[in-house]
Amino acid sequence: MSQREIDSLGAADLQIVGLRIWVHGRQFPDSTDYWDGNWLRITAYCMVGESRVRVHGSVVHLSEIAGLLRGCESLSETLAGRTGLDSMEQNLKLELVAKKLGRVAVDIQITPEPMRESHRFRDEIDQTNLPAIIAACARILEKYPLRGRPQLQARGGAPGLPH
Repeated sequence: MSQREIDSLGAADLQIVGLRIWVHGRQFPDSTDYWDGNWLRITAYCMVGESRVRVHGSVVHLSEIAGLLRGCESLSETLAGRTGLDSMEQNLKLELVAKKLGRVAVDIQITPEPMRESHRFRDEIDQTNLPAIIAACARILEKYPLRGRPQLQARGGAPGLPH
């Protein structure tokens, strides 16, 4: 992805160290059910040192953004534990783990081709970065509220669990 392409996306909706995520809209804008109605079309771009990886498509569910928001709120309050963006898709994973002295370890796994390649980036942030992550997640959820309820979906299997 060239710098011009990155610039054309504008400000990222969510940024955590070298990972930037832009939300382009819902995959199925007319769907109101929990599963189909909450998939987001995104561009995720991670740049650390000389390495750059981009993922584009419907690889993040709004429930995962909500989970990251709740987890970061907990990390910020307790300075203990872990949270992340644990995508059901294999293209993007993010883990934040509280460490000593207010530091938070960041582990980013991102790949456009999960069956053929993998990319992992590790970094750290300070606890003072958590409010910006919380605010970014809240803005995404305000713009794209969660639709439906997982326990009301009749897709077989256990209620609330993806297939």
